[in-house]
Amino acid sequence: MGRAVAAGVVAIVCIGESAAAARRARALTGRYPELVSFTAGVHPHDAASYDRARDRDWIAEAVAAGAVAIGECGLDYHYDHAPRDRQRAAFADQIELAAVLHKPLVVHTREAEADTRDLIREAARLAVRGVLHCFTGSRELAEVGLEAGWLVSFSGIATFARWAGDDVIRAIPDDRLLVETDAPYLAPVPLRGRRNEPALVRHVAERLAVVRGGRADVVCARTTENARRLFGLATAETH
Repeated sequence: MGRAVAAGVVAIVCIGESAAAARRARALTGRYPELVSFTAGVHPHDAASYDRARDRDWIAEAVAAGAVAIGECGLDYHYDHAPRDRQRAAFADQIELAAVLHKPLVVHTREAEADTRDLIREAARLAVRGVLHCFTGSRELAEVGLEAGWLVSFSGIATFARWAGDDVIRAIPDDRLLVETDAPYLAPVPLRGRRNEPALVRHVAERLAVVRGGRADVVCARTTENARRLFGLATAETH
C-alpha cells in the first residue's frame, strides 16, 4: 500500500470473485478505507457450484456493506473449469442482481465473445453498466461494450511483446478507458515475471499514453475519474 501511494495511486478496487475473496477484500477496505474499495461476485471458474439463492444472498449482503460492484463474473471458454451452460446461467443471474442492486459489473471474458456480446446486450436492456476487465478481446466486442455504455480496462498485457490490440486501445473514448493490474498476475514490462502489485499500474498508463499519442499524466487523470464515476468512488484525485 505504501508503494502504491508513493507511485501516485489514489484508489484501488480489490476484486472479491468468491465469498471468501470478498471477505478478504472487505477486510482490506476496513484497513485502508480512503484507498481501497471492494467487489463481490462469482467467477466463471466457480460457476458449476453457483447457487442462485445462496450466492445472491451473500453478494447482496456485501453490497449492503459497501461493495462497489458485482464481479468478477463472466465467461471463460479457454479453461472451461465450469460447464458453459452453468457459466452463462451464473453470469446472467449476476446481471439480474446488478440491476436489482443498481451496481455495475466487473466482467471477465476469454474465448467467449459471442455469448459475452449477447449477455452485454441483455445487461444494457436492464440498464446495467460495467467494465470489460483485463481486455484482450476483439474490437467488435469492445464496440458492443461501448454501445451498452460500458468501459474497457487494460492491464499489463498491453505492454507485452505479443500484444496486438493497439487499434482497440486507440478506439476507446477517453471517458470509457480504465487501467488495472490484475495483481498479483500480469506484471507489466519492464517488470514482467515478478509479482504484480497496484504501484505498477503506472506502466500500463504510460503504455496507453504512447499508443494513444498523449501524455501519461492525462491518461492517469482520466482513468481515475472514469473509475470514480463507474464505481462511485469518493476520490476524484488525479493519478
